[in-house]
Amino acid sequence: MGEATIGLLHPGEMGAAVGQCLVAAGHRVLWLPAGRSEATAARARAAGLTGAGDLADLVRQADVVLSVCPPLAALDIARQVAGSGFGGLYLDANAIAPATAREVAGIVEGGGATFVDGGIIGTPPVEPGFIRLFLSGAKAQEIGALFDGTDVATRLVERGAAGAGRPAGEVGAASAVKVAYASWTKGSAALLLAARALARAEGVEDALLAEWEQSQAGLIQRWDRAATSATAKGWRWVAEMEEIAASMAADGLPAGFHQAAAQIYRDPPTG
Repeated sequence: MGEATIGLLHPGEMGAAVGQCLVAAGHRVLWLPAGRSEATAARARAAGLTGAGDLADLVRQADVVLSVCPPLAALDIARQVAGSGFGGLYLDANAIAPATAREVAGIVEGGGATFVDGGIIGTPPVEPGFIRLFLSGAKAQEIGALFDGTDVATRLVERGAAGAGRPAGEVGAASAVKVAYASWTKGSAALLLAARALARAEGVEDALLAEWEQSQAGLIQRWDRAATSATAKGWRWVAEMEEIAASMAADGLPAGFHQAAAQIYRDPPTG
């Protein structure tokens, strides 16, 4: 695609990091300043992003639209972009269930765009290979090429034989990698928070921590990290856990693990 114009919706912590990498690769990255916080504006400036007047202006200029937002907003953003008549490549890189990714695909393709499924694993700050972008779909390679030479490592995903019954075109495969990965990383962190909360409620927290110290090296430090993250970003993970629960249920697996994790992140027991 060469140098491209990319509309980024929106430059949160992860979106800004991805946008920064695209700018470094020589692409022009647009965002929507209207109605966004000063913290978001500061991230956009630091990443070298260019403000667009409104969504219609962004869509008119963009070759690619990249959606990086909380899971609850993924469908709404897709509808807004489709309603604006966007006809380029649409990458959804949100933490959504494969079924939700297919729903997003139907929306944006109905508006004339070509859908690429994505899933981001890793966290800022930007360092080589620290952010991995999983991609699937007919135009996944074109999206991957945008990141050539950047600190974002792209990985194309194709389903194996066990997934042969899924809809054609690999839509949902990248999202499936993301939700399976997060089902453990964020799901186990929620369980760790719940375990210590149970011990605290029963008055045996000191005994539990002593046992962790003896037999589970590093677990207290992991609880500290989980508590800090849940306090800062737990609100964002509620919908992600619900998307994982829906993914589990769709494949005949227990959904209760991650329904409970959503409840933990809704009101993190970190006291």
